[in-house]
Amino acid sequence: MASSMGCLLVLCLVCPLLLAGTVRANPWYSLFPQFYDHSCPKAKEIVQSIVAQAVAQETRMAASLVRLHFHDCFVKGCDASVLLDNSSSIVSEKGSNPNLNSLRGFEVVDQIKVALETACPGTVSCADILALAARDSTVLVGGPYWDVPLGRRDSLGASIQGSNNDIPAPNNTLPTIITKFKRLGLNVVDVVALSGGHTIGLSRCTSFRQRLYNQSGNGLADSTLDVSYAAQLRQGCPRSGGDNNLFPLDVATSTKFDNFYFKNILAGRGLLSSDEILLTKSAETAALVKAYADDVHLFFQHFAQSMVNMGNIMPLTGSQGEIRKNCRTLNNYH
Repeated sequence: MASSMGCLLVLCLVCPLLLAGTVRANPWYSLFPQFYDHSCPKAKEIVQSIVAQAVAQETRMAASLVRLHFHDCFVKGCDASVLLDNSSSIVSEKGSNPNLNSLRGFEVVDQIKVALETACPGTVSCADILALAARDSTVLVGGPYWDVPLGRRDSLGASIQGSNNDIPAPNNTLPTIITKFKRLGLNVVDVVALSGGHTIGLSRCTSFRQRLYNQSGNGLADSTLDVSYAAQLRQGCPRSGGDNNLFPLDVATSTKFDNFYFKNILAGRGLLSSDEILLTKSAETAALVKAYADDVHLFFQHFAQSMVNMGNIMPLTGSQGEIRKNCRTLNNYH
């Protein structure tokens, strides 16, 4: 078939999924990159400028802002529900297991929102800020550029239950992770490509400790973990204590967006269980890991498309939701 001729041999099985992903990028609710061109022409410039300042001050912030968008979209869609603080009517998603003492970047979003409210009051949503900040962060540390479809509106509530249950976790099995993606209209290509976001950023000891000491309940380390790498990790991640000690998700180039995350996995040096199982538990995901390790351009192309796909998860549009004046609170609390 013509559609498969351009495929790498290893990817022929997943080409139909990729083509489906391209279709998903233009869904019926029609988010589009030019949404603010007339109502707030400098919106993208304002977001990029503040993100650039934040990443210049702390490179890690790039990974934090990408993750913020991810944790937003996987709970009730990309609606900025993750940004809401506790109130009389809101139980904040910030207190959930995946987010507590872990999710960060909220102050950068606040700064962007203040600047946008000054330039164009009541116009640019917090959900769109998250989508733009994730793209800008990726580019600033060497990753791909993509046009961000815009026009999302902000939620009127949050779901701590959804945050606890729907976000893929480091210790989830691969079938569980794939199911969490597929429930939202994403596919196996999206799973592996978006996991590649772990080419930047840090993870806490508590997220991978079991791999070092008791992976299968038998008191032994994970056999898929490189022995010297495991010994290195144990020095800073003891059996007890040190829960919040931080380690690079990409041990080779932790501040550069590249494909070393996939090369590390092939060498048994993926940090999280959810990283390494992409190679060891499925021929389909393993083929993608190997393809991305071999071809950084292919990884960048798929990552950009998968970020668009993720950003299209159940947005509020039209008259749904609201445009928050402050991303932390609903407008009726001002």
